[in-house]
Amino acid sequence: MLTIVVIGVVLALVFDFLNGMNDAANSIATIVSTRVLPPRFAVAWAAFFNFVAVFTFGVGVATTIGKGIVRAEIVTPILVVGALIGANIWVYICTHWGLPISVSHALIGGLAGAGIAQGGFQNLITSGIIKVSLFIVISPVIGMIISVLLMIIMTWLASSWTKVKADKIFRRLQLVSSAIYSLSHGTNDAQKTMGIIAVLLYSAGLLGDTFYIPWVVIITCYSVIALGTLTGGWKVIRTMGTKLTKLRPFGGFVAETSGGIAIFIASFLGIPVSTTHTITGSIAGVGIVQNIGTVRWGVIIHIVWAWIFTIPASALIGGLIYYTFKVLFGVS
Repeated sequence: MLTIVVIGVVLALVFDFLNGMNDAANSIATIVSTRVLPPRFAVAWAAFFNFVAVFTFGVGVATTIGKGIVRAEIVTPILVVGALIGANIWVYICTHWGLPISVSHALIGGLAGAGIAQGGFQNLITSGIIKVSLFIVISPVIGMIISVLLMIIMTWLASSWTKVKADKIFRRLQLVSSAIYSLSHGTNDAQKTMGIIAVLLYSAGLLGDTFYIPWVVIITCYSVIALGTLTGGWKVIRTMGTKLTKLRPFGGFVAETSGGIAIFIASFLGIPVSTTHTITGSIAGVGIVQNIGTVRWGVIIHIVWAWIFTIPASALIGGLIYYTFKVLFGVS
């Protein structure tokens, strides 16, 4: 049993690392595309604030992942391992192809798929699945709405500035907005791995009778996601930074700030949202205000298809992995 738990923790940390690697694009794409910072400095900046997020917003999202997707009483270490393998495979495939997917939904899909394979759909917590599914649509829309409103406000405030002055000011402000977004990313996304590790430990009886998030798990998950961000998923960064729409420092500041605000709200409410979905909506919102014709809707459609397939694909893989373990080794 202990060996399975160790394997599960390692897989969870691999997932956390890939999370940071894929989502590095969300944190730094705009400051790279607007040339505010060189790529290596940008990922270091984002990684630092990913880790600093350990001091904000508690563990509400982690608790939702640990207790709000699959009934806790049916979770076993093998089920968690199957879920993590399913999530890791899908995230790796999409990162390799440069698709900015939701690693959060890959984890949720893997967990749901393994839960279904273990004992059917009754193992799922319907309210949790519905909440997560709704925010697949809601989070990018919120990011887009905040972005459009902030874009209009900032355009009015900067209306008397010259283009040179505006670029100079917003290049500096982008460092702040990137920090805000990276902080929100760490706050929401590291907690997802915390939740899965905690439920793994709880299922093995290592947390006692009460589900909680150990402090050592919190520190470890924030450290690993920061390391993943530091490596950077460069194909995804190019997709987010150069293919959605053309950004200047002004638009980059608005997109990052809007995305960060939306994610902070979700984290405060304990909702595991997709940071990828949110920043994509925010970037699109900037493009809509600037010139709707500059938004590359074909690229967005490809990204949306990746979003749609993430939960079912990772659920299918996670379910198959768990079922294979069950048949070959007679485990539950």
